[in-house]
Amino acid sequence: METSPTADRLTSRFVAGRSIEQEISVIERLKRENVLATVDYLGENVHSLEEAAATRDTYLAILDRVGRAGAGTTISIKLTQFGLSISTDVCRDNVDPLVAKAKELGTRVEIDMESSEYVDRTLQIVSAMQARYGSVRSVIQAYLYRSEKDVDCLCGEGIPIRLCKGAYKEPAEVAFQKKVEVDRNYVRLVHIMLERGTYPAIASHDEKMVAEALRVVKAQGIGPERFEFQMLYGIRRDLQQKIVADGYTLRLYVPYGDAWYPYFMRRLAERPANVMFLARNMLRR
Repeated sequence: METSPTADRLTSRFVAGRSIEQEISVIERLKRENVLATVDYLGENVHSLEEAAATRDTYLAILDRVGRAGAGTTISIKLTQFGLSISTDVCRDNVDPLVAKAKELGTRVEIDMESSEYVDRTLQIVSAMQARYGSVRSVIQAYLYRSEKDVDCLCGEGIPIRLCKGAYKEPAEVAFQKKVEVDRNYVRLVHIMLERGTYPAIASHDEKMVAEALRVVKAQGIGPERFEFQMLYGIRRDLQQKIVADGYTLRLYVPYGDAWYPYFMRRLAERPANVMFLARNMLRR
């Protein structure tokens, strides 16, 4: 299914394509619309050191292309693609040249957060890269109980944060299960980030979360140059357009590659309207 030619028609709303050329084309179009991008080369847990090294080399090539495009683009990585589930040391060694190159190019590596079992190891690598190079931003997921403590620590280290609600199914032992609880914690963390954080990214498609962030920045006189909003490519385009029209920075998470299935299924699960969009496109000729 992932390599089927018909898949492009189904996934093009949320995925730039299967090649870096298609990704760059989307980035350039977004730039014309005053929207920034972060590149995600689709894939998750690798099963060998060779696969992890191949992911590293692919991302180094992506950074070269992104640097030449000159559109303020960052890259987003999942550490399990770099061998985190095999060896923390190997993963760190694979990520190191990537962050070094990002610093050289004047851009940033955004380190995605995966399921709760990887949080400690992910933050260890984030801290190590920050101490050595800077040029990183860490994702924090608001549905985890531990996230307020993690946000405090990252703010203390001067590490930028991208705050999202969380897209993995987690047990009640480690994560809030009700939307109202997740929303309440998200708002709490937004307040901390805007008050004490370093160039935070507020990643949400929820108008209530966006409105609360804007209420805080206006009340505290925080300029639009001190933070940004982030959203997923293809989701809530109406809200994306409003944020840009109001003069705020917006960065879209733009994935590409063959391994789109897990990503695509999570997007459909997050919002019923996405399922309806897919159904309508399947019926078109």
